Amino acid sequence: MTVICITNQKGGVGKTTTAAALAQGLSEHNKRVLLVDWDSQASLTVSLGVNPDNLSLTCYDVLTSIIKNNGRISIRDVTLKTGNPNIDLVPANIELSQAQLDLVNVLTRELVLKEMLQPVRKEYDYILVDCLPSLGLLNVNALSAADSVLIPLQSDFLAMKGLALLLPTIIRVQERINPSLEILGILFTMTNTRTLHSREVIEVTKRAFGDRIKVFDTTIPVSVRFKEAPAAGMTILTYAPKSDGAEAYRLVTEEVLHEKS
Repeated sequence: MTVICITNQKGGVGKTTTAAALAQGLSEHNKRVLLVDWDSQASLTVSLGVNPDNLSLTCYDVLTSIIKNNGRISIRDVTLKTGNPNIDLVPANIELSQAQLDLVNVLTRELVLKEMLQPVRKEYDYILVDCLPSLGLLNVNALSAADSVLIPLQSDFLAMKGLALLLPTIIRVQERINPSLEILGILFTMTNTRTLHSREVIEVTKRAFGDRIKVFDTTIPVSVRFKEAPAAGMTILTYAPKSDGAEAYRLVTEEVLHEKS
């Protein structure tokens, strides 16, 4: 079983799209996947057709139960079935925004998510954690619970600069909390390789980090389908299965499976 944390401190780089599409891609290889929405914006929850405002229990309730050490609510109590029998969802809503404050005075505050996931680790082939755009305690929890990190990165100069801020956080977690954490790779999203700027950003990133960090061979193209799919409560692979975006994420899935084989 593998836990993959999908993170970037910059918003709008395709973290949620990548989490949902990768889950669908893995399911097409008969892998059992648990998606964890670890962002109070609940974009992943919404993308899978669930209204976060109608939820009585979310990941925040499990987190609170662990902090209070009362054992009343476990991850199984909040896990939802999706339209795909191979994919389950741990949803979120706006209540998760309170978690940053809740965790501040907790003795083992970096390990709450790891404890949350422990009861179900053996029930899935992959657990994918969709993180919020931040370097705060929730993301440190995700890095502490993960086996590897996948970093979606827009082919934009400012996004590349943000990567330089994320990497020290990953290194600190590796050194102090989770020495087995690996960087699965950098995945370029919303890419138009016909533009010189996109090509230059990809090339500069490979020169700067490629000797230490894998850069996925596949790049994810710009497509309006990526905006339409969440509105339909579907992943890009189910909404537009023959689109360039869907095919790109299937190739990414192959790369992930190859790395983890």
